[in-house]
Amino acid sequence: MNDTARIVVSREQVLRYRVAAHGFDRASPTPGVLVLGIQDTPHGSAPAALAARGASPGGLERVWSFRGAPHLHRRTGLSALAGALWPLDDADATARISTAAIKEGAKLGLAAFRVTAEALRRTVVEPLGKGEVSTAVSAAVPESLTFWCTPCGARHVSGLLFQQAGLFGSVRVGTERGKTVLSPLGSPFPVPEAASGTQDLVRAYLRFLGPATRAEVAAFLGTRPTAIRPVWPEGLVEVSVDGVPAWLPESEVDALRGAPRVGASSVRLLPPGDPFLQARDRSLLLPERARQKELWRAIGGPGAVLAGSEVVGTWRARGSGRRVEVTVTGFAALSAAVRRALEVEARTVAEVRGAKEALLRIE
Repeated sequence: MNDTARIVVSREQVLRYRVAAHGFDRASPTPGVLVLGIQDTPHGSAPAALAARGASPGGLERVWSFRGAPHLHRRTGLSALAGALWPLDDADATARISTAAIKEGAKLGLAAFRVTAEALRRTVVEPLGKGEVSTAVSAAVPESLTFWCTPCGARHVSGLLFQQAGLFGSVRVGTERGKTVLSPLGSPFPVPEAASGTQDLVRAYLRFLGPATRAEVAAFLGTRPTAIRPVWPEGLVEVSVDGVPAWLPESEVDALRGAPRVGASSVRLLPPGDPFLQARDRSLLLPERARQKELWRAIGGPGAVLAGSEVVGTWRARGSGRRVEVTVTGFAALSAAVRRALEVEARTVAEVRGAKEALLRIE
């Protein structure tokens, strides 16, 4: 750790820093935050996150990565990502798949990931439905990694393990007629022998979603804080955010201190899985607990309206084909400048959905 005295900043400074780091100024077609991927939940929402940054999905692949969730990642970086996401040791592996469904099986640790990844590789040699692949993998792994499904009358491999092992199995995640289809990656890579590059991944989280605590980084990775202690980076500085201690790479201190103010008329419509919303310090993004419940719903959550560096409301889009209707619900009355900017952003959402026209409704 760096011995530099603790830096004291406000919540507003942190949000301004993150807005700049995420590339919402649309200055680059390949924003650096892609190192963390773009979560595609619900399916098809990721292009809106890219559009909010002026980027396109070109050169990206959809895979199961962080916490087993579908993400878009750079195709050329998948092998390195697999190494960085491979559990650090048996305890870390157990923490990532700890669930009552496979309480005993989770104790297999790294072996659980390896046997599942290898089963995926043997099974997915051509496009296959997720259910068909799950059935084959369930039969190939130790029974302790499966659970009895009464409605199906069969044993299923734990979904938490199945999806987290997807990247290690070199599996691409697509859809066909509304169903998930798995296929082999065009450039497969071996199952990692050991974790590599995890420290760089931790540093990336701190760069784009920091200052942050070890617990917040661990939650993003789907593990426990103690698990990532061995890969906690050097060269960090302690930052006090409204009295709460957190950490940031020393190389980002000037950017944090000098983060520019962004006018409220600079508006972006962020989909539910947007990287900006993946920060685990949700109370910093939205101090009001009621607003947090509105935005981060377990199922069917809305997107966020970002005006300047503040989330000022939620939005949803519906429709397809020629017209998309974008409905914005402000947390308070929205200014005329924000409303004008929303007209432009609604058209951007329509474009990424393949529609010709956008209809904006503000509630």
